Amino acid sequence: MKKIVILGLVASALTLGACGKSPSDKLAGRVENAADNRADTMEQNADQLRNQAAMLDNRAGAARDRGESRADAIKAADMNVSAMSQEQRDAIVANKAPAVR
Repeated sequence: MKKIVILGLVASALTLGACGKSPSDKLAGRVENAADNRADTMEQNADQLRNQAAMLDNRAGAARDRGESRADAIKAADMNVSAMSQEQRDAIVANKAPAVR
């Protein structure tokens, strides 16, 4: 919404201000418009990064929850871990094997 208002104001200013402007004023206006466009792009990129960060944060929370559930299942099953090979234990830790069968 903020961007629409800004674009409307810029368009109005350009229409009204185009009459009788000096070459310096015209160049200054172009510089300002170009900077506004770059800033708009940066803001859009920042919004996208915030969305990506939120999604990653959600995925991190889900990964923690899964790890806690797997750990609880292992404790509840009272598994004979000493009978497992190191590869089997590593596979469970890496989430490549079921925690409990």
